[in-house]
Amino acid sequence: MMDKKKINHTEKGETVKRSILTNMIIIPFIPFVLAIGVSYYFFTTAIEYNTTNSLRRIVGDHRDMIESFLMERKSDLELITNTFGFEKINQKNSIDTIFGNLKNRSGAFIDLGLFDSKGVLVRYSGKYQLKGKKYKDELWFKQVMLNGTYISDIFLGYRNVPHFVIAVKQGSGDKTWALRATIDTLFFDRLVSKVRIGRTGESYILNKKGISQTKRRSGGFRVMDQDSEYSDFPSLGDGIQTFIKSNPLKYTYLYATAWLKNGDWLLVVRQEKQDAYKSLYSAIYISLIIMIIGGAVIVIMAIYITERIAKKIEHLGQEKKSLGHQLIRATQLAEIGEMAAGFAHEINNPLQIIKSEHALIKILLEDIADKSGAQKDEDMIEIMDSLDQIKLQVNRCAQITHDILKFGRKNETKHQVLNPCHVIPEIVHMIEKKAWVSGIKIIKQFSENSFAFMGDPSQFQQVMLNLFNNAMDAIGDRHGVSGGILTIESYKKEDNFLEIKITDNGTGIRPENLEKIFSPFFTTKPVGKGTGLGLCVCFGIIENFGGTMEVISELNAGTTFVIRLPAVN
Repeated sequence: MMDKKKINHTEKGETVKRSILTNMIIIPFIPFVLAIGVSYYFFTTAIEYNTTNSLRRIVGDHRDMIESFLMERKSDLELITNTFGFEKINQKNSIDTIFGNLKNRSGAFIDLGLFDSKGVLVRYSGKYQLKGKKYKDELWFKQVMLNGTYISDIFLGYRNVPHFVIAVKQGSGDKTWALRATIDTLFFDRLVSKVRIGRTGESYILNKKGISQTKRRSGGFRVMDQDSEYSDFPSLGDGIQTFIKSNPLKYTYLYATAWLKNGDWLLVVRQEKQDAYKSLYSAIYISLIIMIIGGAVIVIMAIYITERIAKKIEHLGQEKKSLGHQLIRATQLAEIGEMAAGFAHEINNPLQIIKSEHALIKILLEDIADKSGAQKDEDMIEIMDSLDQIKLQVNRCAQITHDILKFGRKNETKHQVLNPCHVIPEIVHMIEKKAWVSGIKIIKQFSENSFAFMGDPSQFQQVMLNLFNNAMDAIGDRHGVSGGILTIESYKKEDNFLEIKITDNGTGIRPENLEKIFSPFFTTKPVGKGTGLGLCVCFGIIENFGGTMEVISELNAGTTFVIRLPAVN
């Protein structure tokens, strides 16, 4: 039955422990995950926003730079036409001089040509043999004559080499003429592609039809090739547009685009998404690591705290049980004390009468013997021996009633500061002769630290002497007059309590008697050798001092009484 009860108690304890552990994990883990999630959301949002804005800013700056380059080259041609005029430029060697000065200003120019109103190249400076060629039907010539200025797309022309031109018109009617300069595509490619964004970032230009106007750093398409990805671009309005798209090779890119040249060219800046959001993926990785480590810390702390709480609950349960036992014991002792005091008082009166009558009978018998003058016969001697035995037993009963009255009486105690290092050796000195005669070796082990407790000196002496005498009796029952060891220890614990241990190598106490050892009128000694009140009184004295007393014993090995008292400085 007891085993079943113990098992049920253990199972209940484990259930409570699991419940506490679950709550200790879940309660902090939920806000932890929420905090990580919220932080991750805001962090990733910030990274995406900053990455996109950074790319938009780069596109904007790059667009302005390319536009500025084109406008500067156009302004160079306008300055020449406004400064010199057709006739002066048409003079022999004049265009070579002008082109030389122009090339010194910008290395982007490949050649320079002067065209009349019919589109004939009348003067030319460059490495190609183009003088006299007619361009009347060329798109660029029609556009410049129509609009006054024109920047072309990449085309082949007479030279059969990809290039684009910048042209300006001057004059009116039959006196109109045009000045055209060819831009170095390699120079322009370098200008466009000089953007460096991360490891995979690149920039290039497409026209309205998606034809490449510049090379791509990543390769795959040449100048004047059709960009197959362009058809999948979303509808692009004015300003800078951003979007994410995958190409046929399953690479995903972050794009930013802006229109150039009045909407004729599209500047494209792109970067592999994984490269663009590298810090984002790092954040994800770090967040996972933090979550794992944080989760592990939460679990470990939960287990640790749960164990502490479980031990505390168990300790409180034991304390509750102990307090319950103490309360029951105190109630029982109070009731027994009152009953015993009354009982002893009632017995004491007839004992005194018996004692008086015994003395009277003895005197009368001695008088009779003296008057008869006869020798005391065998019957008289036997009567006198019986009277002595009656006196002995009456005295013993009187002592018992005295002890009972003392047990039931609430004596006032005078507590004072006692140092066990000083008090205990004095008490030990009282029993040293008895111990020497009984062949018992006394070992004293006292802490060097100075400590004390509050208690009544006479009552503390009573406790120590009772424990010493009980120990020596147990040693004598097991070892006789040799081989006995009585150890007395005293030291201060870390919890500001001092411990006094009295250990013997005597007969020990049976396990079934350990719980009853401090009960009133319980004794393991033979009939006539003890009242069973000694340890009960000692227990009460130590409790009155604010301490505790417990016993540890093993049959045929020895017994240790442990006294714990609150220390004072």
